[in-house]
Amino acid sequence: QVQLVESGGGLVQPGGSLRLSCAASGSIKRIYTMAWYRQAPGKQRELVARISNGGSTNYADPVKGRFTISRDNAKNTVNLQMNGLKPEDTAVYYCNLFPYINSSWGQGTQVTVSS
Repeated sequence: QVQLVESGGGLVQPGGSLRLSCAASGSIKRIYTMAWYRQAPGKQRELVARISNGGSTNYADPVKGRFTISRDNAKNTVNLQMNGLKPEDTAVYYCNLFPYINSSWGQGTQVTVSS
């Protein structure tokens, strides 16, 4: 079972950038697809971006062109570079496998976009 710890969130002004990191307790080399999810207040958790072991990526429409997901299998990390942040990006961000495994949810990292 892989345990995941997210970091890198914070308060940023609209148009700003943040880089989120996800550290896995075990090897992710054999995990085909990793993903970032987010949950805004009062809303369901949603998929933001995913990346296969081969580096193929897929993004939710609201973040296309602004967010970039990457992974480093040697370091067991998955990152999310977020540029051009908008207030509607405010949420708790989580990483997990895709499809997710309930027992692998971490504590998440809060991203707040506000002036």
